[in-house]
This record gives sequence, structure tokens and C-alpha cells, in this order.
Amino acid sequence: MKAQFCCLVSAAVLLCLFGWLSTTVAAPGRNSTVVSHCPRKLTVVPSSRGCVSDKDCAGEHKCCVFSCGAVCVPPAFTKPGVCPRRTFGAGVCAEYCANDSDCPNNEKCCSNGCGHECTPPYTVKPGRCAQPKGTPMCAEYCYHDGQCPAEQKCCPTTCGHACSEPC
Repeated sequence: MKAQFCCLVSAAVLLCLFGWLSTTVAAPGRNSTVVSHCPRKLTVVPSSRGCVSDKDCAGEHKCCVFSCGAVCVPPAFTKPGVCPRRTFGAGVCAEYCANDSDCPNNEKCCSNGCGHECTPPYTVKPGRCAQPKGTPMCAEYCYHDGQCPAEQKCCPTTCGHACSEPC
């Protein structure tokens, strides 16, 4: 029983060490705010098995621990920005992405409350919103500035939010 406990503690320490090592290196040739790390799920055929550190892997591959053991795989990347907060309920219970590197352009792999999907990151554009006026608009047309075109901001209306020119 004691030997099993020691083995579990050793495995936990190794997993933590691999996790720490896998998130500390910026991807070469990319924006320094983009950080490479081990993918959340093993979705590719490993380039080699039985690694101990990233130095055991070819090229930019990383040594990552999965249920099959430590293997060399292409890194995942975390893009800059923050996933927008969910506004209500749960989204589609499907995994459309596993990491930011699975998403196009500047989109991030964000939780939708049940699964993960590519989503534009939360953005705050310069400028201020004007005071709401006119006919009440009771609808949520946007939740953050990143959902609005060009320089428009997501501004409060008399009863919701909509994209409008900043003042």
C-alpha cells in the first residue's frame, strides 16, 4: 500500500514538472506573447515515444505525458487575448477545438459551457460609448468590442447592447 502511494506521488510530481516545463518556452519565430505548451489531448501520431524532456524530441516538438506515457508531439499554442464570458446557458456539447492552435486567425479555443469552440477573443477598442438615446432596443447584438466591425464599440442601448461608432 505504501509503495503504491509513493508511486502515485512520484507520478504526480513528474506530471507537474512536465506541465511546468511545457508552458515556459515561447514558440520560436512567433510573437513572444504566443506560448507553446503540450496539447490538452493527444490528437496526432507521436513522432517518438519514451522522452524525458523536450531535448529528446526533434525540431520544435515537445515531450508531453498522456495516458500512453511520455511522447514527442507538435506543440499547441496559446494566443493572446481572453475568452469572452458566457452570457447564458450551455453551448453545443461538442469539442470543435482542443487548443488555440486549432483555431483560425486570432480566435481562441473557448468553453461554451459544455464543449469548446473557436471564438474571437474579448477585445476593448479605444473610445467611449455615447449615452443611449432614442427608441428602446431590447436585444443583445454584441457582448464585447471584438464582435463589432472596424472601430465600432459594443455600447449599451436603452435595453441591451449594440455596435456603434465611439465618441
